[in-house]
This record gives sequence, C-alpha cells and structure tokens, in this order.
Amino acid sequence: MMRTKYLLMMIMAVGLLSIAARKKVIADEIIGTWKYTISNVPPEYESGYMIFEQKENKTVGFMGQDKQPMQELSIAQGKVTFATNFDGGLIKYTLTQKGDSLSGAVSTPYGEFPVVAVKEIKK
Repeated sequence: MMRTKYLLMMIMAVGLLSIAARKKVIADEIIGTWKYTISNVPPEYESGYMIFEQKENKTVGFMGQDKQPMQELSIAQGKVTFATNFDGGLIKYTLTQKGDSLSGAVSTPYGEFPVVAVKEIKK
C-alpha cells in the first residue's frame, strides 16, 4: 500500500514538472525579434518589428521602432494575443504561432487586417 502511494506521488510529480517545462519551452520559442507585415494598410503601418523578451520570469513584448509596450500579452497553446495603443485607442492582435512564423489579424476601428511575422535568426 505504501509503495503504491509512493509510486502515485512520483508519477504526479513527474507530470507536473513536464507541464511546467513545456510551458517554458513555448514561452522561449516566442523570445526574439519578429519582422511583421500588415496587409491592406497605409505604407507607414505596413511593416515593422515585434520584440518579445523575458523579464523577471515574465514574457513582455514591444512593437515598432519606438518600442511601444504590448498590453494584455497572452501566450498559450500556440496563440499569441496582445493590444497596443493607436490613435488614442487600443488595437488588438490575434496570432497563431507555428515554429518561426506568426499569422493572424489585427482588429482596429478601421477594420480587421491580416498580419504575418517571421522570426529573425540570431546572428
């Protein structure tokens, strides 16, 4: 009986550690600089960079040359969502990550526009 309890506790511990390790791997995959392109928008908004960093055990992100902070950043199960300030309001990004690419849409007061991003390779 004692041996069964011990075995069950070990299985649970290994399972919890596996889940924690998988979450860290997913978060680590997003870390870096991504070049994005937004379709059907004026040229000045068409392309730029997204930067994802690890700070104090938390993933944070920034958009564009002025490194505008991403708000409400969520990274879970291949889905990346966040919002940024634009013209006094928030615009929301909903993206799906597949390896070194992100694709999805940005929702603005002017409509929804397709977004693609490719992770830059570290040199």
